[in-house]
This record gives sequence, C-alpha cells and structure tokens, in this order.
Amino acid sequence: MALDLIVVLIYAAGMIALGWYGMRRAKTRDDYLVAGRNLGPGFYLGTMAATVLGGASTIGTVRLGYVHGISGFWLCGAIGLGIVGLSLFLAKPLLKLKIYTVTQVLERRYNPAARHASALIMLVYALMIGATSTIAIGTVMQVLFGLPFWASILVGGGVVVLYSTIGGMWSLTLTDIVQFLIMTIGLVFLLMPMSIVDAGGWDAMVAKLPASYFDFTAIGWDTIVTYFLIYFFGIFIGQDIWQRVFTARSEGVAKVAGTAAGLYCVLYGLAGALIGMAAKVLLPDLENVNNAFASIVQTSLPNGIRGLVVAAALAALMSTAAAGLLAASTTVVQDLLPRLRQGRESTGGDAHENRVATLLMGLVVLGIALVVSDVISALTLAYNLLVGGMLIPLIGAIYWKRATTAGAITSMSLGFLTALFFMLKDGLDANTPIYYSLGVALVSFVLVSVLSPRPKVVAKAV
Repeated sequence: MALDLIVVLIYAAGMIALGWYGMRRAKTRDDYLVAGRNLGPGFYLGTMAATVLGGASTIGTVRLGYVHGISGFWLCGAIGLGIVGLSLFLAKPLLKLKIYTVTQVLERRYNPAARHASALIMLVYALMIGATSTIAIGTVMQVLFGLPFWASILVGGGVVVLYSTIGGMWSLTLTDIVQFLIMTIGLVFLLMPMSIVDAGGWDAMVAKLPASYFDFTAIGWDTIVTYFLIYFFGIFIGQDIWQRVFTARSEGVAKVAGTAAGLYCVLYGLAGALIGMAAKVLLPDLENVNNAFASIVQTSLPNGIRGLVVAAALAALMSTAAAGLLAASTTVVQDLLPRLRQGRESTGGDAHENRVATLLMGLVVLGIALVVSDVISALTLAYNLLVGGMLIPLIGAIYWKRATTAGAITSMSLGFLTALFFMLKDGLDANTPIYYSLGVALVSFVLVSVLSPRPKVVAKAV
C-alpha cells in the first residue's frame, strides 16, 4: 500500500507542476479560458475525452456493470454519441462565433436578460459537474487509503482547485493529456484484462453471471432513452463541453478529433461495464455497490500496479472536476459579473480576475462535495436541470424565427423548476423529471412566444 500511495503522490505532484507550467502560458483571457483557441488534433482529442469521462463515467459505469452487466455502458455511450453529434453538426458554426459561453448565443438571439437567466442554470450545472467528480475522488481515496471522507475530498479536490486556478485552460489541457494517457493505460489496458483474468476468464464469467448481464438492453429501454435525453442532449449544451470546442485551432480539428474522442468514450464505457461484471463474479455481495470500482482494484491488482490504476481513476475524475470548475468560473466572470456591474464597462475579466473566480468556485465545489454522496445522482441532477431548463430555448434560438425573449425566459424558468420539483417528488433516479421538464419547457416556450409581439430583429445565433 505504501508503494501505491507513493505512485499517487507522484501523480498529484505532477498535476500541480503541469498547472504551474500552464500558468506561464495563460497570460490573456483567451489563454486562460480557451487555451488561445490553438489546440491541434492530439491535444484536442485528449482534452475532450478526459473532460467528459469523469466520476459517473468511471466509478458510475463500473457500478452499473456490477448491477446490470454490459448494458451499463449506455451512460458512456450516450455521452460519447453526444460528442460525435456535437463535433459533426455544431462545432463548425460554434467556432465562427468567437465566444466563451453557451449563454452568449442566447443573448445574440434574444437579449441580455435571456443570457443572465440561463447563466444561473449553467452555473448550477457546472458546479454540480465539478462536485460530482470531486465526490468520486473522495470515494476512491477513502476506500483505498483509509482516509476520512472529508479529508479525501479536501486533499484530492484541493489538488484540482490548485492547478485549475493557477493555469486555467492551459493547465487543464496539459493535465488532461497526461490524464487521458494514464486512464487509457490504467483502466482499459491493465484493470479490465487483469480483472477478467482474475474472475476466471470470459467463459467463467458467462457461466457465473445471469444471461441478462450479456444483454445490451437489460438496463431497460426507459433508462436508455432517459440517458439519451439527459446526457446526449446535455453534451450539446454544456458549458464545459463548449469551452473545449472553443479551444480547437480549426474546424477540421474540432470535427475529426472530436468525433474520435466520442468514439473513444463509447469504448471506455464498454471497458467500465466489463470491469463491473468481473467485480460481480469476484465480489458478489458488496454492501455498497458504489464501491465496486475501488473494491475490484484492491482485489485484482498487485502493489504498484494498483497505484497506477488509482492514479488512472483519479486522472479521469480530476479532469472532469477541473472542467466543471472552469466552466463555473467562466460563467460567473463572463455572464454574471457584467450584470452586477451594470453601468460600468466590463471586458469579461483578465486572467487574474478569472483566477480569483476559479478559486472561489473551487471552494464552493468542495463544500458541495462534502455534503453530497452519490456520483450518478449528482450528475443526473446537473443534467436534468441543464437539459430541462435550456435545451428548448437554445434549439429555438437556432431554428425558430418566431421565438421571443419572453418565451425563452419562461421556458427556462418553468423547465428548471419542473425538473427540480419532480426530482424532489420522485427521486433523482426517476425518469419523470426530464420528461415533464422538457414537456413544460416546450409548451410554455411555444405558447408565450406565439402570444408575445414578434421580435423586430431576429439575429442568427449559430
């Protein structure tokens, strides 16, 4: 165990060092927020994949594989296909806009009020994305190293806050590349084959697991459809994802490397589900299925290798936590602070102001992580609020000329509140929040827009 801890400490020190190096390159607002809009295909693929493959995609998919079998891959599948769709259909027009946030699109199509209303929803989403992976970091460190949960959150999450604050997107990009390589080697090429071998091989797994574990739809069509509504469409409108698109140096990079990143996510999901299935064979009676990942790591891997795989898991978690954190601070500085300043001119902040905002949002993320426990529930909450509140007005901004600001703000407000109500009423795992919130958002958007005066000038959003 001491060797494993040394490996993880070396990894954490490396992340901080890369963050410090990134600070030297983050001299302007463009450098800090979008890496100077200058990433090539290798960096872009790595940072995009590392961004979306976080706590739920890693810890959560192993848990789903443990409970449902191979069909547990659908969570990552929906995310990966969302990245493919975004890369093929939206990346090109987004890069032409030269903006920083999703909400700026709404302002161009409607007015500043729509931007500010949507910014509040985006801020909640980004904070929960950051908190989700920070929770997962704490869970892994708690189980493997015997640390108290609060200490695990503060130590692991603190590393993320530190390197994100000092270097912004350049730090995130440099750390994401290392994290992408480590998680690919550690989880796909080490943990997956070693856990399957430890379980007795593929034939033994087929013999010991129920037939449903090898059915790609066993998780249920209702769950698969819900994953697509939440995660596939959530990818299309998430600030953390758009911010990565803005880093590409060309449309070709965003389209080709982004599509490759999406396909990688699908394969990563299959690997996670197989690890969960092996864990079910080796550890059939886990008290807490959320610990399936940490438990299989302890069971199947020798010292040293275990430390590398833990570092791989932390890599996946830290990259997504950092993406959510930077998305939250970008939303605050670009969208909300100008509203608070009102009469004073705002340029969207320099690198120093963005660093301060990132640090403050990091403290908020750590606070949320200390009081929330389930990673998939936290991620579901984030995407329910985002998709329920913003998908309809954003699609309307792009495709419907009759859409009005009043319709957009009403749709955002009612969709957000409806998702929140049904999550409180039926639970975070229910399908009703996303179905009802989208229904209410659509009806209110169309009805209020039709009843409102026609917009005098319709700006093209994308």
